[in-house]
Amino acid sequence: MTTTRQHPSQRSAEKIRGWLSGRLPEDWFTEPVEVDVDRDEITIVGRLSEPTVADDAAEAERAAASSGKIKEFRERTRERRIEIARELEHAARRKVSWGVQIGDQRELFTTLSAPVMTRLRQPERAVLDTLVDAGVARSRSEALAWCVRLVAKNAESWLGELREAMQKVEQVRQTGPDIAV
Repeated sequence: MTTTRQHPSQRSAEKIRGWLSGRLPEDWFTEPVEVDVDRDEITIVGRLSEPTVADDAAEAERAAASSGKIKEFRERTRERRIEIARELEHAARRKVSWGVQIGDQRELFTTLSAPVMTRLRQPERAVLDTLVDAGVARSRSEALAWCVRLVAKNAESWLGELREAMQKVEQVRQTGPDIAV
């Protein structure tokens, strides 16, 4: 008999999403929240209903109405979100970040910025220095973050395939023979 196991972060996200479905006020979001978990942070994104605007409203008016609704939600729920985040941070030992989405407009509130150390050779440093010298970034650190965002944006489908392949490898590992030493 084989059992399929999920990646630990997927199991964590499911447990957290379940806990949140019982903990979050039912009137906050229009559907279950999206939960992303990594080693450092839990990001919770809830969908809000679209604001009411005239049928013939311009796109700029719709975007402004969504921004206003997001700001209103953020201010109105701040204390309660902090309380829920503290409980979850204590239980999960990770920082909690919040965000909302209305239509295609997504806004994340105070997210964690984790330092990452890397060693780069001169050609890689030259890329970062070019971005700094051109004013695209203020520092090598910011330039590296910019590069990572660019790769993530342009290689999204490939990264998705890679993550799926890694999950398959984990499943195969879990179904392999037990080797007792």
